[in-house]
Amino acid sequence: MRSLFIILAFILSTLSVAQTAPSSDQIEASARKVGRALRCVVCQNQSIDESDAPLAADMREIVRQRLSAGQSEAQVIAYMRQSYGDYVLLKPPVQSNTYLLWGLPFMALLAGLLWFFKPAKPIRMAEDSQ
Repeated sequence: MRSLFIILAFILSTLSVAQTAPSSDQIEASARKVGRALRCVVCQNQSIDESDAPLAADMREIVRQRLSAGQSEAQVIAYMRQSYGDYVLLKPPVQSNTYLLWGLPFMALLAGLLWFFKPAKPIRMAEDSQ
């Protein structure tokens, strides 16, 4: 019974080690997905996947290298965020320093609706001076 347990443990441990490295197609698909989530820091609101800027090409290469090294998409995005700040994210997180960014469109919409639906002031007619 004990030898069966040892053999089973050995087989299970080799299965977890024998995972294959991601193929170049998988890495490319992941790199494009990550590239669509990251902003080119020198472009006008383009992702690094869309941009032709040399810095965007360098950023795409960093993403591919890190994915090839076995990092997950989330780890690569966290690295880029740490390197370039929150600005590199095309969808910035809701946190204390971005409340105005997220809330301003709703406040503007509310102000516009209040202005549009405000009651009209009555028009006073000038009284005859006779």
